[in-house]
This record gives sequence, structure tokens and C-alpha cells, in this order.
Amino acid sequence: MTIRLCFIAFACVTAFTSPAFAQQKRTITHEDLWLLPRVGAPVVSPDGKLAVFVVTEPAYKPDDQSADLWIVPTDGSASPRRLTNSRSAESGATWSADGKRIAFAAKRDGDDANQIYILDIAGGGEAQRATTISTGARLPKFSPDGTRIAFTTEVPPGSRNDADSKRLVEEEKSRKYNVRTYTSFPIRNWDKWLPERDVRVIVQTIGQNDPRDLLADSKLVHEPGFAARTTQGGSELDVVWTPDGQSIVFSATRNANRSAFDFTNSELWQVAATGGEPRRLTGKDSPEGGDSWAEPRFSPDGKTLYAFFEPRTARVYNSTRIGVLDWPSAKPRTPIIPTGVREAISFTIAPNNRDVYLLAEDAGLIKLYRGSHQGGEAKLAFDLPAGMYNNLSGADRSGQPVLLANFESAVTPPEIARIDLQKGTHRLLSRFAIDKAAALDLSPVEHFWFDSKASPGKKIHNMIVRPANFDPSKKYPLLVVIHGGPHTMSRDSLSLRWNYHLLASPGYVVLTTNYTGSTGFGEAFAQGIQGDPFKGPADEINQAADEAIARYSFIDGSRQCASGASYGGHLANWLQGTTTRYRCLISHAGLVNLEAQWGTSDVAYSREANMGSPPWLKPEVWSEHNPIRYAPNWRTPVLVTIGERDFRVPLNNSLEYWTALQRQQIESRLVVFPDENHWILSGENSRQFYKEVAQWLEKWLQQ
Repeated sequence: MTIRLCFIAFACVTAFTSPAFAQQKRTITHEDLWLLPRVGAPVVSPDGKLAVFVVTEPAYKPDDQSADLWIVPTDGSASPRRLTNSRSAESGATWSADGKRIAFAAKRDGDDANQIYILDIAGGGEAQRATTISTGARLPKFSPDGTRIAFTTEVPPGSRNDADSKRLVEEEKSRKYNVRTYTSFPIRNWDKWLPERDVRVIVQTIGQNDPRDLLADSKLVHEPGFAARTTQGGSELDVVWTPDGQSIVFSATRNANRSAFDFTNSELWQVAATGGEPRRLTGKDSPEGGDSWAEPRFSPDGKTLYAFFEPRTARVYNSTRIGVLDWPSAKPRTPIIPTGVREAISFTIAPNNRDVYLLAEDAGLIKLYRGSHQGGEAKLAFDLPAGMYNNLSGADRSGQPVLLANFESAVTPPEIARIDLQKGTHRLLSRFAIDKAAALDLSPVEHFWFDSKASPGKKIHNMIVRPANFDPSKKYPLLVVIHGGPHTMSRDSLSLRWNYHLLASPGYVVLTTNYTGSTGFGEAFAQGIQGDPFKGPADEINQAADEAIARYSFIDGSRQCASGASYGGHLANWLQGTTTRYRCLISHAGLVNLEAQWGTSDVAYSREANMGSPPWLKPEVWSEHNPIRYAPNWRTPVLVTIGERDFRVPLNNSLEYWTALQRQQIESRLVVFPDENHWILSGENSRQFYKEVAQWLEKWLQQ
């Protein structure tokens, strides 16, 4: 999440105010950031008149936090109103085809796990529990005729029905031993060991207790490589009903067991609503794997099937497109590709069945593009000077396109916005957090570009943020914030984990660079990091600091610190051995031993492909790009932080870094969060993390 000073539509504050005016606003604190209401993704009703969404009211104590459903007219004729008010969080809201009901997942009184609830929007009343499955239910989808509900659940391996699940869970609990055994890769995902459970598709008649596991008797789920699409929180099958209501389309892989030595892919499958053997819709010419497909959805007329599509090439990274298939033949058409082969992150199909609207990354922003059902280039619908859209949602059967999304910037928390295609702007339908943010002294991000010294003609994009109570006559230390990924980008957005303004608040100028490998600048730019994972990007980061110091007279070039998390932490560790320009470094979840990372992370082959071989075939290449091999050059004090449950960059890498730092007698501090994973997610731990960072920066930059 990111915040910007754009309070209505595109009326962004770009001029810097005087110190006298700035004093009327407060410097941001962790409490300000953490306690801002968090507005979730809008879900537009089929007729386009209403939208539902979740608003989380955060708290430092998890038991005090709530997440409830709200509803708002899309024409802005009324303010949002609360639909639910319970201690449990609601999620996965979806509309029935007639727009009269919504279904969602929640764990309420008497539930041992999340269940599906249905709320009558037209008739009113309390939400009614629709499922009682022991393994829990999530992500409901109404059948086209509204008589059935499809959802996903996670069952013990080997389960065929809910009775089986109950029996197998009891057997697990009664075991006298506790052990995990594996015969193939992968074995972990982010912070979970696999396979804890298998994801299944369930169909149930509304009003009856007749859940049917559609995949239980299929050969597909018993293939050694079968798995759902992995996500940061687990795995998903991306379920959608076919237009005739007779079957389900979903996304799954059948070659996950090859991930230690090959690229894997997810495909689209179709299974009867009564169960049976799924039919593969994509990848029929690739028996060992090919292009990846995910998150399918149908056009309003049911004649076209769309899905996120990523082609398979020799590259580690390929931009996500929108794949297009005729229905019911599943014959592929030309995919929809945003101008410049940018990364597509969200899409919806217009009621006319011809236009496809999608969001794509563009130089630190996320903008709206318009494509065609015939495929080809999707062009910018209108320019967006600041901030970003996210979670695009549209109506299926409105007279004109009704497009809603979250809008946010580095100074504006996410709110619900209706996009006006004619005016090329939007208006806000909610103000849960924006007025609270308006009381804070938050400066908008400023963009600048420079030509890479290593590649003349290559433009490198950067953003800076000035601190609160900014005085142009003063000199401020520079904090370089390196984004992770690497295949993501620094955005004009409000982030909880590396919030520009909270980091800048003690009196620092924050600089972040979209180095080679970043998305939002075309596929070729993102692919440029392959084979050069550290030196090239690090040189661009250092050059960016030089450029910022030269361009902005208020930056004190004698006081610099660099920080990063995940891949940003990798690059911070590379800087440790290759430059002494920074007074201090901060590394969160950063690898220091590339070879150890390859062997212990939950993903492996992409790193091998990036280096051109496994470590033992080209040891000189791996050594050249391995930060720990430069330990004799280490001089810079460093704060090292890590979540103990992180399986993407496992604890061993941080411990290796720490041990080597102590061996080299480098002043350093190690902070381990036992209950956190790749990210610091709990309120109190987040507050302590920012406190550790602030104290470290004060020690080295405020002298």
C-alpha cells in the first residue's frame, strides 16, 4: 500500500508548501499508519448499481481487529453502509447472477472453520450459513441459475468426502509420532510445509447439505505433479462456472514435481458439476509443461474465456498477458498485451463483450488500458499522472461500462473509486482513511530519470520523498530504499512494510530506484537482470544516489544509508562487499550466500536458470555473483532482520551473514522475529521493526 497527496480525482498537490503551512499537519507515526482503515477490493453487482467490499479496522491486538462487508451505490448517490458487524472477518464476497444475493466466507459463532454465508441484499435480513463442511470453505461462486454454490476447501490427502476428512484428521491427531516425508520437490511454500492439505472444488445445492468433491475420484489429483496455483498465502484453483452451469473451469498444474529441475506451469481444466475426470483446455501440445494460465473468467455472453496468461520461454521472467479462448471450443486467440509488453495485473470484460479493460504497471504507477476480445495490443485508456489503480471490477450487464477499482498513492490511502472513461479521471466513493491521512504531513513522490552509465540510452526511473516539515534550506541525509522481487517495481503507493513517509519522518530524504529487472518498463527491461543479478542493478542504485545528490541541493551526500528487503536485501548485501559509500546498511530477509539460498529456499530452478547452471557446473559464475565471497571487503555497519518462519529466504542465510559479520568484526545488529515469515505482519512486531530501523539510522546518519 502506498499513500500520495491526491485527495480528489487527479487534483494532486505537486507544489511544496512552506514550512509554516507544513506545521499545520502532523508527522506520521506508526500508529497513524497501522490504524488507518484498510479498504479492500470492490466487487461490482451484475447490473452495475452496487458494489460490496471489505473494510478492515486494524488494531495492535488481533482480537480487537475486525473486517466487515460494506456496500455502496456506484453512482455515488449515497455513502457506503455496513452490511455485517461481527467479530470474525468476512472475505471472498461474490454476487449471484440476478444481483439479489451475495455469498462470502466467515467463521461465526458455532463454526469450527470458515463457512459460506449467503446474504439477501434485496430482501434484507441476516446472512444464512450455507455450508457446514468440516475442513472449511472459501471463495464461493454462485451457479448461473443461483441454485448451487461452488467453493474451495483443503482436505487431508486421500479424502473423498467430508466423512473421510473427519476420519483422516482424527487419525492425524491420534498419531504418536510427528514426521514429514517427501519424494519430490517442492516441499515448502513461503511459510508452510507441503503438502499439509490438498485443495479441492466442492459444489453444493443451496439449502441442502450435499457437498460433492468434484475431483475426489479423478486421476488428475493423484498425479504426482498435481497442485493448485501457489500464492503467498497458500494455493488456489481459481474456480469459475461455465455459462451453462453444467461444469467448472479451474486452474491447476500437473508438473509441480518437476520444479527442482524445470519450469512448471498451470493449465486450465474443465470438470462436470457432478464430478468426474477433468478435461485439459490448455497446453495440449506441451506434455511436460508450457505456457501458464490462471484466474479464468467468462465474457458476459459466455462466448469467450479469458485468463491471465504467461508464455513459457527460456527466460525466468515473462510479462503476464490476458489469454483469450473461444468457448466452448477453447481454441486460443491472440492474447491481449498492454503497450510495451507491460505486466497485466487485473482485468474485466465490458458488457458489450468486445472491450477488455485491464490494469498494467507503468513507471511506478498502475494505469488503465483498453484491449479487444480479438486480442493484440491494449492501449492506455487515459493517462494517470499520479498514484495507482488496483483490483479492477466491472459490471456484466449494465448499459455502459461500470468500472470500479481501489485508488491510492503515496499520500492517499486506498479507497473505492469509480473510473470515468469519458473524462479520463475517477471519483471516490469512499473516504474511510483519506481524511485521516489528510491530517498528516505527507509529500507526494517526485519522479526523475537518468541514462545508465553501463548502457547508454537506457533510462532508469526513480522516485524521491521529502520528509515532514521539509525546509529546502536544510541538508538531509539520504536513505536509499531498494525494492524486492526483483520482478516488481517501486510504486507510488502507501506501503505498510516499507512506508516511504514513516522511514523519512525523522528527517531523511527517501530514494527508490526501479533498477534493471523491475516491471513496469516492458518485458525486455525486466528480463535484463537475467545473468547479472547483482552488479548491474547495484551500479544503477549507486548511480541513482549520485544523481539525486546532484539534482537536489537539500540532500547531504556525506550521509547515506541503503536498505532493502527480500531481493532488496540481496542487493544491500551485495553493496556490503562492493562499496563503502554508505554509512550503514539495513538488510531484511536478504540472501548472503547464493549457493545456500539455491539449496534451502522453497523455489530453486529459477535461480539456476538465472545463473545458467546448477552451482556445481559453473562454480566460478556462482562465486562471482555470491555476496559472501566478498566478505574480505566488508566494512559497513549493518542491521540484519529476519522472520524465523521465512522459507523463501530461510533463516540460515541471515545467520550466515551474521556469523561472517562477527567474524570480520563489522559493527552489526541481528533482529530475529520468531513468529514472522518473509514479511513482518503483526502490529506490535511491525512497530518494533520500524523502531529498530529508526534507531539504526539515527545512530549512523544523525551525526
